[in-house]
Amino acid sequence: MNDINDQNEKGTQKPSITQVMASVLASFFGVQSSKNKERDFQHGKYRVFAIMGISVTAGFIGGLYLLVQLVMHLTAK
Repeated sequence: MNDINDQNEKGTQKPSITQVMASVLASFFGVQSSKNKERDFQHGKYRVFAIMGISVTAGFIGGLYLLVQLVMHLTAK
């Protein structure tokens, strides 16, 4: 287990799905660290990040839509 952490810290292994999600969420809010950004560009596949980014954006827009619908429903009474 310790070897895997050492490999990830050195950047010799591709990012896991949780690391991709964390990177996408961090970049979504503009707080991505340079260490993670370098790992992502060196060992990550852009398709995975693009799909995750589109999914996060769609989820955000869907959440906003549902929130607006809820508020509209509650204020219509």
